[in-house]
Amino acid sequence: MTVTIARALRRLSLRTPGQGGAGARPPCSRRRVDGSLAEGSAGLAVFYAQLAEADAGLFPGADQWALAYLSDAVDRLAIEPRGPALFDGFSGTAWAVAHLEGRFFTTEEGDANEAVDRTVLHFLGGSRWRHHFNLVDGLAGLGVYALERLPRRMGIDCLKLVVDRLNETAQHDHAEGITWFTAPRFLSAGQRSECPEGHYNLGLAHGVPGIIALLGQICARREEGLSHARRKARALLDGAVPWLLAQQPPGQSFPYWTGPGVEPRPARLGWCYGDLQIAAALIQAARGTGNDAWEEEALRIARDAAGRAAENSGVADCGLCHGGAGVAHLFNRLYQATGEPPFKRAARSWIERTLAMLKTNNGIGGVAKVTPAPALPRRTCWTAEPGILEGSAGVALALLAAIQDVEPAWDRMLLVSIPPRAEP
Repeated sequence: MTVTIARALRRLSLRTPGQGGAGARPPCSRRRVDGSLAEGSAGLAVFYAQLAEADAGLFPGADQWALAYLSDAVDRLAIEPRGPALFDGFSGTAWAVAHLEGRFFTTEEGDANEAVDRTVLHFLGGSRWRHHFNLVDGLAGLGVYALERLPRRMGIDCLKLVVDRLNETAQHDHAEGITWFTAPRFLSAGQRSECPEGHYNLGLAHGVPGIIALLGQICARREEGLSHARRKARALLDGAVPWLLAQQPPGQSFPYWTGPGVEPRPARLGWCYGDLQIAAALIQAARGTGNDAWEEEALRIARDAAGRAAENSGVADCGLCHGGAGVAHLFNRLYQATGEPPFKRAARSWIERTLAMLKTNNGIGGVAKVTPAPALPRRTCWTAEPGILEGSAGVALALLAAIQDVEPAWDRMLLVSIPPRAEP
């Protein structure tokens, strides 16, 4: 399998900045590459950096490609105004800079992200929080950026404000524990039609599991100045984890979302929704706090997911967000964290399935995703993107993590980097 994966990686990585890279329209793509972390040149910089660290001989020049894409992403901040969101905003580009600084470049003029830190601190310290709480474009995403800035003082200060804001926006009086409600203004048109009064989102990307994973990561840190934030994060977890576990219908999978008047629908497997990502969030909370009971609940959910037939998973393509590569990577991470054979078998099975889904004559390196067809209701088509979240770079990163000894530190942006066990 290693040889097969290596061949797939060569196909997925044969795109240099001078060959349809930054700013160009990749084959089959719906849009030009932007500067974002999730789908643009900031993410591609992270991808090529991981290639360079994994095996410089197999992918010559990957370090230079990483720097070229990173430079493109930073330059775009001056010409493409963006909000603070992690996945498609300026904090995502800054996350990539922080992730690569000291390993791929150094600055002679002080801290490269100092101005971004000041902006994020100002944004978090304003009047009562009226923005989203989620990972993709809200509080959890800013928390991920702040974690990448540790142990700098600005990172600590940002994390303290993030925890304060999460405490402020939480529903502390819910009958089943502590949770966060997604108001209708934050929903897509399709979700608003299904949940006109809003909902409680159960996805790592958009909902409560992302908050739980972030709080678990904060509890696992031991930097000076974070002790009060850790205590507050632990108090939030003590209410949020029971709330999340209470949302699983007896004998069924977790739904996409719940709430008054909402008909729960079992979610497919993936990074963004479903049982597997909930298990990943719970084990981070368990490890960060040393709570063995939470870890056993996480493993119970993950074992059930590992035993689910692929045909019943709802997975239709091979991307990282909601495709085979994301499922494979989560099982791989769970196996690395626990050593449990069922997770190893599931990871291998999903890697094989992902490789089988690569399309020989379509997409970028064979990666294409199922998307709604424009102007054709209930019809789908195949499109391709180069980025991490739904494109070829994300598939390549998951495959690379399966055959290399280098830690896949890039997945900290997705809140699936499971910490070691902490003392209770």
